[in-house]
Amino acid sequence: MARIKVIIPAFNEENSIGLVIKEIPSFVEEIIVVNNNSSDKTEEKAREAGATVLLEERMGYGYACKKGVQYVGKQSNPPDIVVFIDGDYSDYPEELPKVVDPILNNGMDMVIGARVKNLREAGSMTPQQVFGNWLATSLMRLLFRSSFTDLGPFRAIRYPALKSLEMEDNTYGWTVEMQLKALKQELAVCQVPVRYKKRIGVSKVSGTVKGTIFAGVKILGWIFKYSFK
Repeated sequence: MARIKVIIPAFNEENSIGLVIKEIPSFVEEIIVVNNNSSDKTEEKAREAGATVLLEERMGYGYACKKGVQYVGKQSNPPDIVVFIDGDYSDYPEELPKVVDPILNNGMDMVIGARVKNLREAGSMTPQQVFGNWLATSLMRLLFRSSFTDLGPFRAIRYPALKSLEMEDNTYGWTVEMQLKALKQELAVCQVPVRYKKRIGVSKVSGTVKGTIFAGVKILGWIFKYSFK
């Protein structure tokens, strides 16, 4: 059986983090919640639910993800597969087997859980999120012959492949950087359709004008950076 670990970056997710952890399948070896300097009870709730909790005081989605990756990298027996999922309960953790299956059975290196329209709850993605995903993935198809249709945070990747990407981004560009580097390295990648629902609480990215603009700039910045490499 492949050894699978889940990394959950979390900022002020006290009302949802326990639900996410509870619904992750039991075959997952370790659930790692990276508390990104929350001011609520995210850490307490995550520990109560049985997760390993790390603290990352530097604010940023990428900082939190990298903290989790560094943690598993220091273990004497690293995992075969690392899964990333958000802590806001917008994804369906029980669909994790579907996300890792192409790695386990079809030789894939990385799998993106694509939030396809017919499986999304109405209002679960803001208009700016839908447009941003369309623009980014359209550019990726044009410039890199990519088949991605989403930059969804629910994803799985072989640990050796993850190490080879040498991830850099500290904030909102983490997901697109991973996908672009995987394409550049010609990793075996695919996506699977996953359900998506309204998150618990307010989004720190799409819920604010500043967050939306900053995320858009970061994502497009990575795409154009790699288009000239």
